[in-house]
Amino acid sequence: MELKERALLTGVNLNNDDDFEKSMDELENLAEACGFEVAGRVEQNLRSVNSAFYIGPGKVEETAALVEAMEIDAVIFDNELTPTQQRNLEKALGCRILDRTQLILEIFAQRARTREARLQVEAARLQYMLPRLAGKGVSMDRQGGGGIGTVVRGGGEKKIVLDRRRIEQNIAVLRKELEDLRKDREIQRKRRSESGLPRVALVGYTNAGKSTVMNALVELSQKPDSKKVFEKDMLFATLETSVRSIELPDSRSFLLSDTVGFVSKLPHELVKAFRSTLEEVKEADLLLHVVDASDPEAERQIRVTVDTLEQIGAGDIPVIYVFNKADLAGMAYPFEKDNAIYISAKERIGIRELAELICRYVFRTYIDCMMLIPYEYGNIVSYFRENALVKDIKYESDGTWLQLECSESDYRRYRQFVTER
Repeated sequence: MELKERALLTGVNLNNDDDFEKSMDELENLAEACGFEVAGRVEQNLRSVNSAFYIGPGKVEETAALVEAMEIDAVIFDNELTPTQQRNLEKALGCRILDRTQLILEIFAQRARTREARLQVEAARLQYMLPRLAGKGVSMDRQGGGGIGTVVRGGGEKKIVLDRRRIEQNIAVLRKELEDLRKDREIQRKRRSESGLPRVALVGYTNAGKSTVMNALVELSQKPDSKKVFEKDMLFATLETSVRSIELPDSRSFLLSDTVGFVSKLPHELVKAFRSTLEEVKEADLLLHVVDASDPEAERQIRVTVDTLEQIGAGDIPVIYVFNKADLAGMAYPFEKDNAIYISAKERIGIRELAELICRYVFRTYIDCMMLIPYEYGNIVSYFRENALVKDIKYESDGTWLQLECSESDYRRYRQFVTER
């Protein structure tokens, strides 16, 4: 059995922040998700962080004693550290130092499965490393030589300059590859857009159950060949965007996408690196904001998700709040929203009702009409069979008569075939 690294969690409560303990609890969950054994916590109340060590000098000494006594392998800080703070802490504590950003980056690196996700994580990691090169085990000495007033770079500084150049080159290569993948994704999105199918995207806090909701809707779908997505009770189980066509029993269809979950203080580097993946959310006609109704932190998690959606430019898209795990929340549902539904995706409770609610949103602009399509335009009949709700069909002497509901754009496109009979 592989021994886990022992970690000590450290946080500073600035000005009696009400969310401090919640943030520390989440840090513990993140640390465990990364494979650490959490041995304890060090917390401090401060008006402002210490510029040299983040925590106060006295707390540094206290932490160093704990590191030695408890045989700690890593000290993990709840907020992002400056390069100077990280270097000073490594020297003072004599162990590995991680901040919240590094911890999330490590989790993402462990979870990434597709080539795009791995490239995105690596680009974010290198971008984070750049300002932190100085002092990473190399000497920053300056050696004299060549006469008075001449200063030659020492070996340590030369190494840092070379490392920085190498990292910048690697970032450029990664960004080029990601740009190529982004173009491929744009082509796929354009094809899906041309299909005329409404686009629905799952969003929400990590581990709220988005992938389970998707799999439940896939099961309800009339497409037996639709593959389910990976789901597991763990933070950031899904990093890749998955898109499935959901065809309901009444022949209505929509595209459903699932992507990376959000978390408080999600590193800017990751948001930037996953830009192309998150664009799937921005293109949606409707968002399903999945919330763990059983989690006491649900309200805070909703705020974090809403803030992140604003950050990526998806704050104005219509939303249905899907309160998942309602079977674990009991009957006292804490949230009352007009655009909300309570379900249990794992137990497959409320899935049909969710599908009906989705349809009421994404098909609300659909037009109920009749069309008479000449037989030479059989391809149009086939198109409507796949992309509209065909309620009735008759084969008459002058063509195929359809009673259907179709999108406003399709109605305008084929208006010449509209009939009153």
